[in-house]
Amino acid sequence: MVAHLSDFGLAKFFLNTDDASQSQTSSIGIRGTIGYAPPEYGMGSIASKEGDVYSYGILVLEMFTGKRPTDEKFEGLLNLHSFVKDALPTRLSEITCPALLSSGMFVAEVEEQIVVHIEEGPRDNGELSRERISKEKECLLSVFNVGVACSAESPGDRMSMRDVVKELHLIRSIFLGVRIYD
Repeated sequence: MVAHLSDFGLAKFFLNTDDASQSQTSSIGIRGTIGYAPPEYGMGSIASKEGDVYSYGILVLEMFTGKRPTDEKFEGLLNLHSFVKDALPTRLSEITCPALLSSGMFVAEVEEQIVVHIEEGPRDNGELSRERISKEKECLLSVFNVGVACSAESPGDRMSMRDVVKELHLIRSIFLGVRIYD
């Protein structure tokens, strides 16, 4: 089963209208979900594509960390965005959702390969396994980078959704070992 996310965000409700009064609607009346609404909405900004990108970035970070943006851990200046950004790239296994790690995504396999290599010497399939693990780590890091870039505090610093889609397709092709041509 493959999950698909579409029609995400609020901007389409306000940007595709001919009524000037609706297109100038403030987000003060919008009941967004705490933690997913971008900082500028709290200051009365109108719904925008950049705001939707922020929400998408937070959702990506939540899926891959297993932490909600409203967790008690995130108080004061610490939020899900800064938690991930501060950990990258060296503490990848610390911020990744334990369910991804326990499914054998890469950390357990790396440790096992190191033990096998030390105790038994190199195996024929060891290099292939390490290469695959390295590729998985690279892809995971790239996904986290997309989430961080989407959830930047300033709307002007966020990725465009067009670039997000391109990057996610590239990550997918690398992960699956599919070669793409641009």
